[in-house]
Amino acid sequence: MSDLPAKKREYRAPALEKGLDVLELLAAHRGGLTLAQISNALDRSSSELFRMVQVLEARGYVGRAADEDGLVLTNKLFALGMTRAPAKDLMEAALPVMRSVAQKIGQSCHLAVASGDQMVVVARIEAPGDQGFSVRVGYRRQIVEATSGLVLYAFQPESIRARWDETLKSGASAGTWKAFQASAAQARKDGYVRADSYVTKAVVDLSVPIHGPNGVSAALTCPYVDTPSALPVADTIAAMQKAAAEVTSEIRPTA
Repeated sequence: MSDLPAKKREYRAPALEKGLDVLELLAAHRGGLTLAQISNALDRSSSELFRMVQVLEARGYVGRAADEDGLVLTNKLFALGMTRAPAKDLMEAALPVMRSVAQKIGQSCHLAVASGDQMVVVARIEAPGDQGFSVRVGYRRQIVEATSGLVLYAFQPESIRARWDETLKSGASAGTWKAFQASAAQARKDGYVRADSYVTKAVVDLSVPIHGPNGVSAALTCPYVDTPSALPVADTIAAMQKAAAEVTSEIRPTA
């Protein structure tokens, strides 16, 4: 999430702005959007956007939805973002530890980072064995509506949370925001988040923070499924906290 205030623009690039508008619109929608729906949402004519969408599709930034009814954002922008040094450092440190902890707890786990007012899953490790529940890489959800999002917010320094508040609060109802703040306060007391999954019954999300040089870099989350071979929840949380501390030590060297 950017900490920079909005600046008055001295120059305009209409074609670039149209392309960015399309990408941002598709990023905000889980399903596909047709050209007509994109045009309507952006208040632009279909003919005005047709070539822009064609180029974005040809360059691999957008693609056809699974049912071919509309366009969706591909993972190309995500892949480009992962080439940045901080992201690479995080992934390089986290993946070996995630593999180890998944084996220990017998569950899948995934890594989520903040992207605007959303959290996005950037890595996952499947549960060992033939069965398990996992969240796909690239999955996005509003920060205020996700366990990983709660961790990403709750454990940030107060100054960073204050900067995030204006954006996050504007997209939530008064009741949702009040509950989110209460949950964040409780998370800071507990040192982790345990919550029923927002989207899947019989799954309990267990999530812990990974700290970086300037705050929380990521949330390490396990969608916990109670099976005969599963570790107790308390032991699973303890293993995840140990793993998160290990990753933190790799990306935030001590003075």
